[in-house]
Amino acid sequence: MSFTSKLPASWKDRPPPRKVEIDLSSPGLAVFELERLLLTGKAIISHADEVWPRLYIGDQHSAENWNGLARHGITHILNAAHSKRRRCPDIYQGLKITYMGVEANDSYDFDISVNFQAAADFIHAALRRGGHVLVHCHVGVSRSATLVLAYLMLKQRLTLVEAICAVKENREIIPNRGFLRQLIRLDRQLFGTHN
Repeated sequence: MSFTSKLPASWKDRPPPRKVEIDLSSPGLAVFELERLLLTGKAIISHADEVWPRLYIGDQHSAENWNGLARHGITHILNAAHSKRRRCPDIYQGLKITYMGVEANDSYDFDISVNFQAAADFIHAALRRGGHVLVHCHVGVSRSATLVLAYLMLKQRLTLVEAICAVKENREIIPNRGFLRQLIRLDRQLFGTHN
């Protein structure tokens, strides 16, 4: 599979990225190759990073930092580490933030794919209305990144490799192996088998 940038041309005025080829037809080998690709990304140096126009991936701190939320103009929050036992939506009262929570475990056997469509719909609707979206989990590298990658695949029509290349230029992400396998399945459903 070859990668060519599908980022909006004017966004951050970047030169075209290098060509990346990964064969997704063998899931075991594909996971290994995707992990190698992920390790070439930008290291995390902030709590939240814009990875697509008006779409941020962040950690728990970024979701609770009211000044940071205001500075980035965040209007929507998708929490990929939602728990009914923690204080989640109530901390946003009075901030005019639309909240969606996804209860997901960061374990290789957790099926996060059941949330792909709902999360993508939430992000897409917010961005279409001019909103700014923060997708976060505890550290901001696995669950939140997986949901953002799924959004880019479902709504922006990027292949998995294209989505990873777009995101990793702005933030280090490391979805766990189970999540990568689920994203490979989504890629096959959307685009067929790649060679």
